[in-house]
Amino acid sequence: MSSDTKLKFGRKVISVEEARSLLFEYVKHTPIESVPLSSAFGRRLAVDIVADHPVPHFRRSGVDGYALCSKDIEQATPEAPVVLRVIERIPSGTVPQLTIQSGMAARIMTGAPVPDGADAVVMLEMTDSLQDAGTSTYNVSIKKNIPAASNITPIAGEIGLGDILLKQGTQIGPGEAAILATFGYSYVSVYRQPRVAIFSTGSELLNVAEPLQPGRIRNSNSYMLAAQVEAAGGSAVIMQVLSDDVAEVEAALQETFSKVDLVLTSGGVSVGDYDVLVDVFERFEGKLLFNKVAMRPGTPTSAALWNNRLLLALSGNPGASFVGFELFAKPLIKAMAGCHSPYPVAITAQLDVDYDKGSAYPRYVRGTTNVVNGCLKVKPSGIDKSSIMVSIKDADCLIYLPAGGKGFIRDERVIIYPIQ
Repeated sequence: MSSDTKLKFGRKVISVEEARSLLFEYVKHTPIESVPLSSAFGRRLAVDIVADHPVPHFRRSGVDGYALCSKDIEQATPEAPVVLRVIERIPSGTVPQLTIQSGMAARIMTGAPVPDGADAVVMLEMTDSLQDAGTSTYNVSIKKNIPAASNITPIAGEIGLGDILLKQGTQIGPGEAAILATFGYSYVSVYRQPRVAIFSTGSELLNVAEPLQPGRIRNSNSYMLAAQVEAAGGSAVIMQVLSDDVAEVEAALQETFSKVDLVLTSGGVSVGDYDVLVDVFERFEGKLLFNKVAMRPGTPTSAALWNNRLLLALSGNPGASFVGFELFAKPLIKAMAGCHSPYPVAITAQLDVDYDKGSAYPRYVRGTTNVVNGCLKVKPSGIDKSSIMVSIKDADCLIYLPAGGKGFIRDERVIIYPIQ
């Protein structure tokens, strides 16, 4: 058997977990860069963020009302209110000028600093103003007693000095952005988005703008994969469509590796006469990691290390390419960008239809979920064939179906992997 035939037909099959493990031996974080906070949404922190001041850094009122001494109103009731003299008005963003003493109160707004001497803030709804027209000071009638510390957030009540606010690897969302802004991070240290080059192979492929021709199809895989790359947190670079010429493919890959963090190819990895990636792997100077995975679809998914960069070669069938990306490329991109838990979390759902296909390998079926009476249901997204493209848009998960058997029946519990 020739070496070429051996690569095509003498492949060693490995599990999805083994394939992931081989890939992750070579994962490296992308370089750190500083970006404006306004551009940091979805990126991952490259450093821990530590509080350099407490929050709040002053005693803060939690309500609109009156700051006062709680002892003054211990006996206050609606029938027998306590009257206090209002000596100051404290809007948010200002600093109190006076100290509260017994018999006094200060009108205060939500978020404003509580004046010295006051140990509680009574809500405005529990008071009646006795202000005379044209006067700057007035009396207020307090109709309810409250304990000390009511409606006051103490210094460091939310965050203490030196607390770790956000850990390295945290993805920046709305809450994280609020914390970073609170602590003055107008620029943030994040991992650079992994640059991912995408090649589709095959002489039958047309560019998107080209008119249809007999026997040829437009290149849809590159744009599907680019969208998946961006959703995973990477930066996609769509490259030219490659023909079935081995030398052309090898030269294009060699030129690209130094410019990106990961190379994805679609097509050319099966056992056909024109599956060009197999021929490239036969002659290239890199390290072939695997070329057959125990999975349906996408069994011939392959990977290699070339010029210290990973190459992930996906099946050319759209469904298989989509699934292969979710299982292998997405975790790689997330890990490169600093994610500590890059793999999808498995949850269970109830199969909403019969599925009568058994398989020698585990299946990862594109699925659509629905909640019925509080129960999570799932079914395949349209026709379950790897060559079918239109059902990809409806998939929000991958349904994991173990190998063997004659299929699965409706209402059976299955594992699914949500696609975000």
